[in-house]
Amino acid sequence: MTQHQRLLIIDFGSQVTQLIARRLRELNVYCEIHPFNAVTDQALRDMAPQAVILSGGPASVTTQGSPRAPQAVFELGVPVFGICYGQQVMMEQLGGQVEAGHHAEYGRAYITPAPGHKTDGIFAGLFGTGREEVWMSHGDRVTSLAPGFEVIGTSPNAPIAMIADETRHFYGVQFHPEVHHTANGRTMLENFVRLAGFTGDWTMASYKDEAIRKIRETVGDRKVICGLSGGVDSSVAAVLIHEAIGDQLTCVFVDHGLLRLNEGTEVVKMFRDNYNIPLIHADEAELFLGSLEGVSDPEVKRKTIGRLFIDVFQKYASEIDGAEFLAQGTLYPDVIESVSFSGGPSVTIKSHHNVGGLPEKMGLKLVEPLRELFKDEVRELGRELGLPASFIGRHPFPGPGLAIRCPGEITREKLEILRKADAVFIDQIRRHGLYDEIWQAFVAILPVRTVGVMGDGRTYDFACALRAVTSVDGMTADYYPFTHEFLGETATRIINEVRGINRCTYDITSKPPGTIEWE
Repeated sequence: MTQHQRLLIIDFGSQVTQLIARRLRELNVYCEIHPFNAVTDQALRDMAPQAVILSGGPASVTTQGSPRAPQAVFELGVPVFGICYGQQVMMEQLGGQVEAGHHAEYGRAYITPAPGHKTDGIFAGLFGTGREEVWMSHGDRVTSLAPGFEVIGTSPNAPIAMIADETRHFYGVQFHPEVHHTANGRTMLENFVRLAGFTGDWTMASYKDEAIRKIRETVGDRKVICGLSGGVDSSVAAVLIHEAIGDQLTCVFVDHGLLRLNEGTEVVKMFRDNYNIPLIHADEAELFLGSLEGVSDPEVKRKTIGRLFIDVFQKYASEIDGAEFLAQGTLYPDVIESVSFSGGPSVTIKSHHNVGGLPEKMGLKLVEPLRELFKDEVRELGRELGLPASFIGRHPFPGPGLAIRCPGEITREKLEILRKADAVFIDQIRRHGLYDEIWQAFVAILPVRTVGVMGDGRTYDFACALRAVTSVDGMTADYYPFTHEFLGETATRIINEVRGINRCTYDITSKPPGTIEWE
């Protein structure tokens, strides 16, 4: 566990809990998200957080058996900040009252200061224009304050929208300061961590040094194999581990037949040209594609690919004398999205092939030096390590590769069409100077054929969807606003240059409600 000052986020199942962590990391504050039912008294003592934030969630505190915070949180003597459901939980547990059945409030709302109450503490600097624009998402609301609290701000549908107990440094808001739409949400979080005494000691330079030290302590004189995809995560993990243990590391690049056009050759060349790290190029396309034949369910695809990755690494690990560890580029969002706490309110969005530990038969222990980081933090770490800009700036590419950009059954024909279409799309983005403005861009081939006309002939070919999004960390995303001219030009190129596609669409779904990838 990191030795930085720590802030604990207790998660009640909100789909935007991760944004709280991102905002705090931007303030150089180290924080961890833990499900409400995993935070025991012992866990609190072990973590010794300097402050606690209670997240939002979909449940109603008025429902029997709904989630509660450990009572010990309110006895730690540290500042506590309740957000939405977190505010309601705080009131319910400390002697206030929450009621259901009032007017729900979703989306933009405006808070005005309560008469006679000054805005200090975490609310210092607010209401400069007389009101605060915030983002609401609630059905219940607090109707009676717990002893020691006072109302700081109100809205038409939430008369107790902002509360404070300055003596204990307990605060609560009915809205979501972590989302972009709350105009001064960052100010509230800055005020909270400053009030809690955080000095902003979470930096990539310090993280790099700590990670290297931890890798050396964990690995000792034994050997590590690292799964290398050529993407940002695995490249940064490999270089970080190599800096820690040198030639005790061997990288294994698994070509599973689901890579983009010419990617296998490019990744191997790129890595061998830049780093003197032993690299095994494992061509296992037949194994993966054979096992995926006839599979259309997305979760089965992911689990099959995950199982085969393990099998392949086990095979090559057995050829490396003394290999006892497998290194992966697992990130914090991977961990969060793959967790659904038992009996809790959140759901598993999708499985990640690199999350969940290793089977005992493999006989290897895991090394995951990026497990605490978000994507943009990995890029920052890459810069600290001196990685080339071409590594750091690459768009994310999922471990299952094109398998999850090919909804329905995977065939070699569809993969070949998809590779060519994707190459045209990325080339278009680069030609127009848009690559670095976009978080991720790709083509998905759809499991339908459509009628078209080319020349004087009728065609019956596949349709494809173009996908390009902007994001900071991959947890939320919006579609990139291409011009109609760009989309028209791109569709024309794909249809003219890629045999097998006669129709292009552009996916304008945000995340949420969609995911970035199609499966």
